[in-house]
Amino acid sequence: MRVLRNILNLGIKELRSLLQDPIMVVLIVWAFTVSIYTAATAIPETLHKAPIAIVDEDRSPLSMRIADAFYPPYFLSPIQITPAEMDARMDAGLDTFALHIPAGFQRDVFAGRMPALQLNVDATRMSQAFTGSSYIQAIVGSEVGEFVQRHRAESVVPAKLQLRARFNPELNQSWFGAVMELVDRITLLSIILTGAALIREREHGTIEHLLVMPVTPFEIMSAKVWSMALVVLVLSAFALGVIVQGALAIPIEGSRVLFLLGVTLHLFATTSMGIFLGTAARTMPQFGLLMMMTLVPLQILSGGVTPWESMPEGVRFFMQAAPTTHFVALSQAILYRGAGFEIVWPQFLSLAVIGAVLFAFSLARFRKTLASMA
Repeated sequence: MRVLRNILNLGIKELRSLLQDPIMVVLIVWAFTVSIYTAATAIPETLHKAPIAIVDEDRSPLSMRIADAFYPPYFLSPIQITPAEMDARMDAGLDTFALHIPAGFQRDVFAGRMPALQLNVDATRMSQAFTGSSYIQAIVGSEVGEFVQRHRAESVVPAKLQLRARFNPELNQSWFGAVMELVDRITLLSIILTGAALIREREHGTIEHLLVMPVTPFEIMSAKVWSMALVVLVLSAFALGVIVQGALAIPIEGSRVLFLLGVTLHLFATTSMGIFLGTAARTMPQFGLLMMMTLVPLQILSGGVTPWESMPEGVRFFMQAAPTTHFVALSQAILYRGAGFEIVWPQFLSLAVIGAVLFAFSLARFRKTLASMA
């Protein structure tokens, strides 16, 4: 009972210290609100409201038909400009696409001369340039073909493909972006909070006070782990219910309780990792550099950004030891596909084992650090 009481009191001390750090509080609130919302509403791969301008020197029914084919949400309503304005607007970054329709375009189409249209693309906007160019080519080709045939007709094919989009019937990328951003914020904040809590003790000189108190390294580390994990867990539940399901109106298929149980196991591993990084770094700038070297590979190679099957075999084998790999898998299975415990229990077991190993390893490192300071 004395051990549990020490862990509880030390954890409450950590929560009070966190509340007295306004910069960290702002970071936490921003990460679980604005960061998730903006990630979901600004997916870079999505062609959304791309600005397009049209230089129409033909002024024919065909050219006007082509201009009318571009409309939201993929494109903004086209702006009619002159040839002299085209380069200036592109240089100023006002247009991503500028379509030049030459004079006599409709006449040349009916004469069979294969006239050319010029499409200028601002290739610095890589998120829209490639996808948008393909869309524009398809739209122009379709409108010209239908205008020549004087009717809209579907080509007859010997087989018909029926599309069934499961788990995301609208093919809305914001559904993916919001959940993956929440998963990344959980990992990021859990490591930062525990590591920063340890470094803050060292910088403020309060770690020496703990050394003369009747508490053990296990109690000190356990207090930091449970207190910081509790903060992230509560904010994760808030973000899932208020931001993801509320503000973004993204449906969650599976059990939120099961997901939060997975979050708890994941936090057990990542907070232990944060303690280890906190013992390796002497100052906050050093801790920030270690975070970049650790967090970027964990997030990129976890399967949340790149599909797991697309990675080299060696990378997949190595990343089996990372908690983020199993956490991303169980999060996608529960929140996207409504999986139950009978499906995700291997990921739960992996997180429990990885967390126990990281906790034991970090505790040994923590003990060694405190012994060197005594």
